Amino acid sequence: MYQRLAAAADACDLGVPDVLRRRADRRARLRAAGGTLAVALVVGGVAIGTQVVATPPPGTTPSPADTPTIPAPSATAASPSAPPTTPGRPPGTTPASPRVTSASPPETPVSIPDRAFFALASANQTTISPRFLNGDVLPGLCDARYPSESAIVQRRARSLVYKLAETPAKNPADGSVGEDGTYRNTITIYRAGRADDAIDELRRAVRDCPEQETPAGDASVVSRQRLLGSDGYGDESVLFETRKPNLDVNGDPTGGDEVRLVRVIRVGDVVTVLWEIGWETGSSPRTQVDADSRRAVAAIEAWLG
Repeated sequence: MYQRLAAAADACDLGVPDVLRRRADRRARLRAAGGTLAVALVVGGVAIGTQVVATPPPGTTPSPADTPTIPAPSATAASPSAPPTTPGRPPGTTPASPRVTSASPPETPVSIPDRAFFALASANQTTISPRFLNGDVLPGLCDARYPSESAIVQRRARSLVYKLAETPAKNPADGSVGEDGTYRNTITIYRAGRADDAIDELRRAVRDCPEQETPAGDASVVSRQRLLGSDGYGDESVLFETRKPNLDVNGDPTGGDEVRLVRVIRVGDVVTVLWEIGWETGSSPRTQVDADSRRAVAAIEAWLG
């Protein structure tokens, strides 16, 4: 058996070592080239496959990768907060648009009708009719001057005799007519914006004249002036008193004081004066002056509209 193998080997040309080495190198290069080609084929296939998967079919829009899905708002989702409501206005209402009006402020009147003067209550009326007159509007207050007099548009004055409600209109015993006092009632129109100057000037005049000498027959007496409270009449008002000793018909003191009240009221550009000058003797009744002051304001407001 060994003899046959030896004979077969001798018959084959095994080649020299250099030849064998070159053959082995060529086979190694072929294997390396084949491996590189295989890797290239695999990489190319992967790239082509990725493009096929990533490209969407025509007419569809791909969703971005790794983008979180936002859920649709539910019916209970919070809605945008409503604007705050104005205090004092029910929710759901809006403030009304500012009113635009073409109405102009009332004009200053230029004349004073008879109806601008107040009428006494029936219980205070006498048989003596009111009469219009000229003369002093206010009692003298030292050397006071009133610059607002230059702004007068018109002035009217009248005398009005009244009685208190408890005084009978006619004394059945002797037929005399009952009178308890007299008003010198004046209404003055001032140019726009000047009536309040008249009030200020009068207030200052009373403060600056706390006392003064006034004639009393052949002699003189000391009259004292002071401001009193006067709220709730017209736009503003001033009330002051003049106080002097009571005198008899001969000019002699009888004890006590005679007090006279003067109320000055402004309504817009109009000023009215109720100067209670009395009737023979006595003092001004405050409650009656207050009541007639309210009637005077009501008459002027009705006239001015």
